Amino acid sequence: MAKLLILGSGVAGQTAALHAKRKLGSKHDIIVVSPNSMYNWIPSNVWVGIGAMKKEQVIFPLAPVYKKQNIDFHQAKALSIFPEGDTSSSVPFVEIEYTDPTKLGQRIKLHYDYLINATGPKLNFPATKGLGPDGGFSYSVCTANHAEHANHGFQELIQQMKKGDKKKILVGTGHGTATCQGAAFEYIMNLEFMLRRHRVRDKAEITWLSNEFEMGDLGMGSMHIKKGGYITNTKTFTESIFTERNINWITRSHVTELEKGKAHYENLSGEFREIDFDLSMLLPPFAGVGMKAFDKNNADITSELFAPSGFMKVDADYSPKKYEEWKASDWPKYYNNPKYPNIFAAGIAFAPPHAISKPQFSPNGTPIFPAPPRTGMPSGTMARIIVFNIVDMIKGLEDRPVRSASMAKMGAACLASVGKSILDGSAASMTMFPIVPDWERFPETGRDLSYTTGEVGLAGHWIKYLLHYGFMYKAKAKPFWFVIPE
Repeated sequence: MAKLLILGSGVAGQTAALHAKRKLGSKHDIIVVSPNSMYNWIPSNVWVGIGAMKKEQVIFPLAPVYKKQNIDFHQAKALSIFPEGDTSSSVPFVEIEYTDPTKLGQRIKLHYDYLINATGPKLNFPATKGLGPDGGFSYSVCTANHAEHANHGFQELIQQMKKGDKKKILVGTGHGTATCQGAAFEYIMNLEFMLRRHRVRDKAEITWLSNEFEMGDLGMGSMHIKKGGYITNTKTFTESIFTERNINWITRSHVTELEKGKAHYENLSGEFREIDFDLSMLLPPFAGVGMKAFDKNNADITSELFAPSGFMKVDADYSPKKYEEWKASDWPKYYNNPKYPNIFAAGIAFAPPHAISKPQFSPNGTPIFPAPPRTGMPSGTMARIIVFNIVDMIKGLEDRPVRSASMAKMGAACLASVGKSILDGSAASMTMFPIVPDWERFPETGRDLSYTTGEVGLAGHWIKYLLHYGFMYKAKAKPFWFVIPE
């Protein structure tokens, strides 16, 4: 009997756990460790953050789902990995510490034959002074609780505007290396939509502040879209959306500090500026969750498993190169660690070999460029492929991973909400192939224009709304959940 240990219960972790159980049945053990008791469909947090959905609509308890699936669940955080075991046994294990209130603080060892790290990110609010909802001066939609808190602030602002007050709103990224610009884009669009619905749009000055070199970069080095016989880029696409809605934008910027009602930032020219706000929602940079690794003699080998960022090293080319020398082939295919091939990482948990957007530094040496996004559809896809490889090895069909899921050979679809309403809402529907540009195969734009598209309309909102319920259904492991694609 083999033991598959999965750390994390987000999109990647939940996808891995359910597929593993479906493929392996009761003959092998599936174990999930997560510090959270609830599953959160994060893409819909933006709707919670503007009052278009309740928090309860984007979360559900994990324990009943795992109990029904006969998956062993531990509400705990992973502290350290011992890939060689220790002096008492050569069986590898992970040390965990319970966050479950009934066992709070207790530590145990969980042994494994295969390990999937799907821990996602640490929300690194401390990277910017004054950033974040906990003791800081900005809101967030990174968790359901954060989004609910953001909505409280937003609703208070609306009431003040209804009394005639004019307000300044700031949305974007709170650090020069932050990622997930897409979530901030959705939030600013939905926020503007709701202000119009409440008939107070004329009372608000809305500004976008981000680390992107150009609008529409989104950490993916921008995209080119072929439409109606013409080729345009996402800079034009995004700027037109903002212009139509009278939203200001500031790019190429790193937020250095927040204080009450004021954001200080440095731009790519090395200038230090500031902007006032009455409400801000700025996303933090991500880091690894901080796990350690030790060999069997208890020597620290964290640097062998993890990059300095805290994300796990996998089968990528991490050798230092100039941006012009990076290739699509640098990206991982199988997502396992070179030294310990029974350890895998999926989603945000794996360390990317390089940025997709060109690295940019101010004259002061400050990095101001987005980190590569690795959420949503790519997370689920790589988790499924990792599990299928592990299943093949457990069943003796293969002695190594053979199925690949490189982001440089993977396409993705994205639906970015720009207003939640069944009748007059809309969404930006985008597809791209591949996610990581391949300049050798597609020398003009880095991507195949036949499969890289963009459209804004009501139909996109209907699809995104249906996908919310579809993916919640899938994550709950309801009947035939597996027919819903990642």
